[in-house]
Amino acid sequence: MTLVIDGLSKSYGHVVALDQVGFRVEPGDIFGFLGANGAGKTTTMRIVLDILRADSGTVTWRGRPNIDLPRRTFGYLPEERGLYPRMRILDQLVFFAGLYGVPAGQARRDAVGWLERFRVTDLADRRADELSKGNQQKIQFIAAILHDPEVVLMDEPFTGLDPVNVALLRSAFLELAARGKTLIFSSHQMEMVEALAGAIAIIDRGRLVTSGPTGEVRRRAGRPIVRLAVEADPELAWVSSLPGVRLIRPGPHVSELTVEPGTDPQSILRAALARGGVVTCFEIADASLEDVFIELVGRSAGDGSPAGARAAVESAA
Repeated sequence: MTLVIDGLSKSYGHVVALDQVGFRVEPGDIFGFLGANGAGKTTTMRIVLDILRADSGTVTWRGRPNIDLPRRTFGYLPEERGLYPRMRILDQLVFFAGLYGVPAGQARRDAVGWLERFRVTDLADRRADELSKGNQQKIQFIAAILHDPEVVLMDEPFTGLDPVNVALLRSAFLELAARGKTLIFSSHQMEMVEALAGAIAIIDRGRLVTSGPTGEVRRRAGRPIVRLAVEADPELAWVSSLPGVRLIRPGPHVSELTVEPGTDPQSILRAALARGGVVTCFEIADASLEDVFIELVGRSAGDGSPAGARAAVESAA
């Protein structure tokens, strides 16, 4: 019943795009597939869809090889715009659904329902080249799901959407998952991945670096985050003198610190109290997904420093 990606490798000449990538996605999951630009996410998705063939490795869904499955098993939202620019929106949604065998009447009814859901019924008779990038993205999402696929793969689905439309698309994700659909999406918006994805995989330069339930990955791969505020001491300059402690996000009200493996986070509280400070906030939390991503991927892309790692990750977004 599971989507199993096992040992995928793909090269283009001397360039290795994928190197033995493998992970599992459970039916009905919302799964986040993360990596910097050029890490191999799109190549993996296209192999799952049988648009590309791997040099080695397999993809199976419900125990069957993906190359033997009907095309309508999968839906795909590419990062690049793929609409016919001069064709009217409703007509091309019906056309795309028809490619998967959906009768025109049913496709038209379902398409209108999704246009209503996304509050864009006025776009039905407009041409794609008249639409904003955000509205084109919503239309492409509808095209990806209109044939009722079992598995939907989406490459940066939130690109170009304002906060209202992000909320609408997020609601659609949750509804599809509740209906038993399996959703796999890539994104550089770590907060969105953390909010939606029950499990994730992180890929770096064609190699899988970690995968599993999102909370487990945060605990396993990240370093604990300490949130600290001391009355009349917003700078916390003394923190840098503590062994194994690094200030990563200074105040002005609450600062965030990270601790190296083997360092007791409580040592920070003891040091603050020993200085006679009045501690107004002290919390220990798992690392955020952004921090985990920077720890596993950002340092190899940056200059090795925390600032360089964060800049490298932000430049990929």
